[in-house]
Amino acid sequence: MDESLSLTLLLYALVTVAVLFAGWRAWRRHRYFLHLFQLEGYKLPAYRRWVSSRWRLVLVRRSHLVGLGLLVMAALSFRAGLLAWTAGGVLAGWCVAFASSKLYRNDRAKKPLAYTSRLQRLLVLTTLIALGPVTAGAVIGLRMESLMGLWPFLAGFWLTDFGAPLWVMLAATLLKPVERSIQRGFKRQARALLRKRPDLLIVGITGSYGKTSTKFIIEEILKQRYNVLATPGSYNTPMGLCLVINTMLRPEHQVLVLEYGIRHPGDMEELLEIARPDVAVVTTVGVAHLETMGSAEAIGQEKGGLVAGLRAGGTAVLNLDNALTAQMADRTEGPVWTVALEQTDEAQITARGIRYSPQGASFDVTDEENSTTTFQTRLLGRHNVSNLLLGIAVGRVLGLRLRQIAHAVRRIEAPAHRLRLRDDQGVTIIDDAFNSNPVGAKNAVEILGQFDSGRRVIVTPGMIELGARQHEENRKLGHHIAETLTQDGDLAVLIGARQTMPIQEGLHRAEFPEERLHIFDSLFDAQDYLATYLRPGDVVLYENDLPDQFNE
Repeated sequence: MDESLSLTLLLYALVTVAVLFAGWRAWRRHRYFLHLFQLEGYKLPAYRRWVSSRWRLVLVRRSHLVGLGLLVMAALSFRAGLLAWTAGGVLAGWCVAFASSKLYRNDRAKKPLAYTSRLQRLLVLTTLIALGPVTAGAVIGLRMESLMGLWPFLAGFWLTDFGAPLWVMLAATLLKPVERSIQRGFKRQARALLRKRPDLLIVGITGSYGKTSTKFIIEEILKQRYNVLATPGSYNTPMGLCLVINTMLRPEHQVLVLEYGIRHPGDMEELLEIARPDVAVVTTVGVAHLETMGSAEAIGQEKGGLVAGLRAGGTAVLNLDNALTAQMADRTEGPVWTVALEQTDEAQITARGIRYSPQGASFDVTDEENSTTTFQTRLLGRHNVSNLLLGIAVGRVLGLRLRQIAHAVRRIEAPAHRLRLRDDQGVTIIDDAFNSNPVGAKNAVEILGQFDSGRRVIVTPGMIELGARQHEENRKLGHHIAETLTQDGDLAVLIGARQTMPIQEGLHRAEFPEERLHIFDSLFDAQDYLATYLRPGDVVLYENDLPDQFNE
């Protein structure tokens, strides 16, 4: 075979491999940004903020710079007529440069990409847009002489890969009218179903913390007398509510318990347009979502919309221990029930004498009739006692007796990832992975400190979405950890060196021993280490677990 023909065939083989590598890498990169967009709730502003705040990490990768340099070298080689080994070496380098990065691995995602109908629509349009540079490069290349035409084709692949976050953003923007139309249809369907059920009692729950826990508490209590449907997990968005109403609500259900979550101004009114409650429960108002809401007062105003949006004659159930929640009593003309952790003449339902044990907690509850009953629960923390009081108040509003409610409370298990106790081969796990607020985090650390069966470990990436207070609240958490984990062998395990800098600052200020501080890039790396460290009798608190997009 002629030597030049052999070299040409080798070059084409290298081009084929390069294209396969580039296509594979481009797919993984696009999937990564589609996953990110889904994790950000399909919110374009949140997606843009995330990408712009990490552009050095995710937008301009080292492989893009290397790949661009190699493409320039290839173009110069082609122009100089070096169509054999020089060009072949450049293309081989391209393959290496575009080998898959660990950033785009999805085999250990904490919340895997869900190929929902919306994601599938977005995937199809993103793919069509992303193929534009490749197609243009191929068309240009066909008009060029000899192998020089390969250069624009490969350059198109480079641009397709580089622009992945932008192609997702463009596709999402173009699909906005379509998605709005689809969502309007789901909302109309949900409202129509509820209009046909005037007998259905709706209990709505909101608050900065404790919504989901309180929802499951209320569900278990009301099951004593009623056929209850509660939204699963954290289905607290407009589409989450619609999904439950449209697909899960049955004629036999007597009570519908809904969770109302807000992150932006106007969110509550959108939720109320779908379903207005007969009973509105507000757990507390804190600093969660300060980044999007601006202030605790603004959060209180938005969440108070649930009370103001009650159906005629509806009842509000409020936590008096939180000042901003207590103020919401003025936003309704209907009945108001209040709860408090300490005995007070102002609250109808109060608790005192909270006692903890490895089996959970016990406390005494006094109701509006001045009747007192001892409650026992597997739930941990004062904030969970507050959540239980809110559930007890709802039970009393709907006619259940205090002792009857106490039987239901004894059966309640902590929701998944919310201060839930479990045993893992002799190691006690306190799973508080879904908690991300200063009050709950402090409570969880205090609970960890009450265990003395073995070494104590906290695993945390810190807290997010606290706006200007985020650094200070995380620094306080670090100080609190240092004050609590004082025994030899106690560890502070932090996830993300950059993310946890404020916690590290708090630990160092409190003179926490450096040898008992460990920092990992991901939760999986931390778990691999702990698998070699832990022994029966040890206790591990998993405090918060940020979504995949916050991995470092």
